[in-house]
Amino acid sequence: MRILVVGNGAREDALAWKLAQSPQCEALFASPGNAGTASRGVNWAIPVTEAKRLVERAKAEAIDLCVVGPETALAAGVADRMREAGISTFGAARSAARLESSKIFAKRFMERHGIPTAYFRAVHSFEQAEKALDVWEGGVVVKADGLAAGKGVVVCDDPEAARAVFREWYGRGLPGGGSDAILEVKLHGREVSVFALLDGRAAVILGAACDYKRAGDGDVGPNTGGMGAYSPPASFPHDLIDHVREKILAPVMAGLAEEREEYRGALYLGLMWNEEEGASVLEFNARFGDPETQVLMPRFTGDLPLLLKSCADGALDPSTISTSLQACVGVVLATREYPVRSTPIEGLAPQLHLPAGCAAFWGASELSGGRVRSPGGRVLTVTALGDEIAQARERVYAAVRGLGGALGDGLTFRSDIALLP
Repeated sequence: MRILVVGNGAREDALAWKLAQSPQCEALFASPGNAGTASRGVNWAIPVTEAKRLVERAKAEAIDLCVVGPETALAAGVADRMREAGISTFGAARSAARLESSKIFAKRFMERHGIPTAYFRAVHSFEQAEKALDVWEGGVVVKADGLAAGKGVVVCDDPEAARAVFREWYGRGLPGGGSDAILEVKLHGREVSVFALLDGRAAVILGAACDYKRAGDGDVGPNTGGMGAYSPPASFPHDLIDHVREKILAPVMAGLAEEREEYRGALYLGLMWNEEEGASVLEFNARFGDPETQVLMPRFTGDLPLLLKSCADGALDPSTISTSLQACVGVVLATREYPVRSTPIEGLAPQLHLPAGCAAFWGASELSGGRVRSPGGRVLTVTALGDEIAQARERVYAAVRGLGGALGDGLTFRSDIALLP
């Protein structure tokens, strides 16, 4: 197969890394790609939202399978245009991808189809938000409606803190644009991410992971796109996946069918679990997660091109799924002021020497003069496998420390990823 991966983050680098390992992969392309995908194939200098140019180039290169990574590409209709051109495409249609691109759409979808989630109120102005908060009791989660690169969610302990967030947002503009937002009851429990593959008629769960969204150790600081993850999740009930399949994924599939939404791609179920209520949906992502993909791919031992193409063609083949019993831990290295601002960093070594069982996936970056240049933010995800989570954690932090000379002192990372009780 000639395979195109759309995107330029560490998620896309991890997917490209696994796709390239398959004997099915004849040639690999990424657009726009990054320093990692450049070492695995050929990068195209086409932005992820330029569907027309991507389709034209894909047709010229006789692409057999297109894998759409980021939410912005899905929201721009790249998957729709690729399928219209007759190219097998793994990625949700633009309309179905509203499960991620609009928080209000997602909450109302769950409301219509009996999918467990927190009580919410939609607001469209600061005045509406104030009225809702006047009668609100307890913690509140404030969410911008649109895509905000992981920066459109603020967890508040009380209505006054939420009021301050809305005052700031409506004063300078909501993350992701627009004027729509939601208030949501703050749920309690443990978070877990479950990933399913949907082919338009059937679904299968690929795996699960736990990620770390706050910037600092001990889950302090602002929300980020994710500072690390581990898989499989620890200390959850043995029937977690069965519970999610029955109580959440089944009604999602029924709802999509009832509303005639075409969905051929990955669905991220961001869940809150507690013993009393089971799992409730915090959010949907209409694609693989980042940094969860970086810890799922090292554990995946099946044939990824065959799996994703079967899904894209509406004939999902679960027999192509195989997962290692080993655990994987991933640590994100980011520029020091992330997520407040992204400071460009350059001169990084493109070839990183890692111990066996470890891998490194570049975030948004490019090769220039034989060195790596990054716009800043989340620069690199380092992962390690181990027989248990504790062993994988020990190995990944040893690998991160060993990269000090190649990366300089401009990057920082959390030191408590997968540090379990």
